[in-house]
Amino acid sequence: MPLSIFGFQALWSPYLIGVLVFITIIYFLVTTKWRKDFKVSEPLKRGEAIYFVLAMVTIYIIKGSPIDLMAHIMFTMHMVQMAILLLLVPIFIIKGIPWWVWKVAIEAPVVKPLFRVLTLPVVAIFVFIGLFSFYHLPSVLDYIKLNETLHSTYTFVLFVSSVLMYWPLIQKMPESSQMKPLYKLAYIIANAVLITPACALIIFAPNAMYETYTNGDAWLKAMELCVPASTLSGLSLSGPELFTDMKPVADQQLGGVLMKILQELIFGVLIASIFTKWYRSEQKDPDKITADALKAHQKKWESEHQHQL
Repeated sequence: MPLSIFGFQALWSPYLIGVLVFITIIYFLVTTKWRKDFKVSEPLKRGEAIYFVLAMVTIYIIKGSPIDLMAHIMFTMHMVQMAILLLLVPIFIIKGIPWWVWKVAIEAPVVKPLFRVLTLPVVAIFVFIGLFSFYHLPSVLDYIKLNETLHSTYTFVLFVSSVLMYWPLIQKMPESSQMKPLYKLAYIIANAVLITPACALIIFAPNAMYETYTNGDAWLKAMELCVPASTLSGLSLSGPELFTDMKPVADQQLGGVLMKILQELIFGVLIASIFTKWYRSEQKDPDKITADALKAHQKKWESEHQHQL
């Protein structure tokens, strides 16, 4: 059965387009025209703009295109959607927003102490993994997907937790302490290891676990998250089997496998990037290093002798 039966609104989410375009306009106004109001002279960098636009486009592709509709029909697409939303988009967001915008946001009186705690590496990684694993418990996911408000709220909280998880790894705030390359590698590996049990539960389960992907009544109720109820009421549907030949168990297992593969690919790119920057920093001109060391030693010597005089 073709997806077109659900209508244009369900397939292409025009409201989301409007929201993302509005956010993008505000972004460029803040980072260009309104920049002086924040007493910032640093211009918006081309790379930052590209990353932010990439974030908006990617969000629309996974949440506004037919992929979102397919994510309510096939668990495989749900996991692909989760992997991109939680593991890729946050990187674009952190890199795309200038440091001085982040500074204004995270130094707000209410936000600052909470942000400081939630971006501690140990806290950030366990909060994200905990929320992700909890969400994919069968009873929890089925319950959340039957309530539009709860589903939107939990998805937003989960996304924020993914941004907080990436923050210690990616942020480059001036005068802010940076994780050492070795610690970054350990952080990424720990993330990959800790998310494995949730993926393993999905991959190796002998039976399909999620009612919203197997039970016709629960599935139809869950479909209201992306398809207007008035449209669904005019259709004669029994379940997701009308749109895919894949068995529920196979669909579930493939979803878990793809989630893990996408995670490893994204983390692999991050590890390669960290290694490359680490290697380059270690390969600096030895003459320059020696000159810098001599200048530092000379300044120290002059300071000590001036104090004695």
